[in-house]
Amino acid sequence: MTKNFGLSLCTYFTRRSERRTARLTLAICVAGSAGMGNAQEKPPDSRGPDRTTTTAVGAMENRRRTKVIPNGNDEGTQSPRCHAADESYLDAPAGGLPPHLARIKNEGNYLFKHGQFGDALEKYSQAIDGCAQAGISNPEDLCILYSNRAACYLKDGNSADCIEDCTKALQLQPFFLKALLRRAMAYETLERYSKAYVDYKTVLQIDTGVQAAHDSVHRITRMLIEQDGLEWREKLPEIPTVPLAVQREHREKPASVQQAQARAARALQEEARRKESRLSVLKHEGNGLVKEGHFEDALHKYSQCLALKPDDCALFTNRAICLLKLSRFQEAKQDCDSALRLEPANKKAFYRRALAHKGLQDYLSASGDLQEVLQLDPNVKEADQELLEVTALLRQSLMDDAAHT
Repeated sequence: MTKNFGLSLCTYFTRRSERRTARLTLAICVAGSAGMGNAQEKPPDSRGPDRTTTTAVGAMENRRRTKVIPNGNDEGTQSPRCHAADESYLDAPAGGLPPHLARIKNEGNYLFKHGQFGDALEKYSQAIDGCAQAGISNPEDLCILYSNRAACYLKDGNSADCIEDCTKALQLQPFFLKALLRRAMAYETLERYSKAYVDYKTVLQIDTGVQAAHDSVHRITRMLIEQDGLEWREKLPEIPTVPLAVQREHREKPASVQQAQARAARALQEEARRKESRLSVLKHEGNGLVKEGHFEDALHKYSQCLALKPDDCALFTNRAICLLKLSRFQEAKQDCDSALRLEPANKKAFYRRALAHKGLQDYLSASGDLQEVLQLDPNVKEADQELLEVTALLRQSLMDDAAHT
């Protein structure tokens, strides 16, 4: 009985540790409007709904504590714009907002970008209240303001208010990607895994390229299996179907600079992965052809490999084998030269270049390369035997030259 209880207790703490690790490692690229693009959100050290949710007031009070400013006086923390020489960014257009509200929103974006999330939250709240007072009900502008304020709540660890603002944003603009991402993250931080899973899967219907959502789905799936067993899918809330028009609109929407950079980076990674996969297949085929004695075909495979990866020393030495077998000694020497430029102490390259020199009847150079091999590794018996043979050929060559003079 005691033993079983001990094992259960150990299992409980192990699983609790895994969940806590997942929360601590959660990082999703969530983006705001202008000035809030693709920031990576980190959840707080959550121990459940009650401990995770903090008040925005407390977060703001922390940011109002005094600090030493450059003139040496202790004053309240000032907004970055007080020190900014150029405030023209404040007058930039912001959707359909009137100039005075656009200015408040732009200031919130600037504060958020510079890590002053409590102050940014106040600005977004002012803009939201200003819209209500002015009778502005443009769903797109209000959606962005709520989504931006949700990002501030999320940064300050206030997951409950983040969820509330994201839900308001989504009521204004269903399937707004950033609001879905932020709400999913807040749900996961609060260990409300089913709701987080639904939001992440909705995000992936809109944009399959959001890698952070893929990673989170895999992580949450493990949590749900542990929590609900193999029937976990049956207990999920319904995942909404994103209309094709919304998916198409998202694809056709002009990308921000950050989004364009992220897509370009993903494209480069995918291209590198395809090249590596193709390279592996070609190299494997080339090695098989060498074993079967089909050196001409193998030569072609290694040449294709080098077109994909021209700085791979092993590919040059492999192709040199084929060239040696085909008695194309000058080309074999050139490949060994290329290999040695990449790896100056590569004994295979020295050995195969020695064989190429031998085929070209340059016995002195062959002897020098074989001695390099034996200096790098005295146990290479083939090099020792070749050196004896090359030395004999060199001696005979010198004797023949002497006889003709």
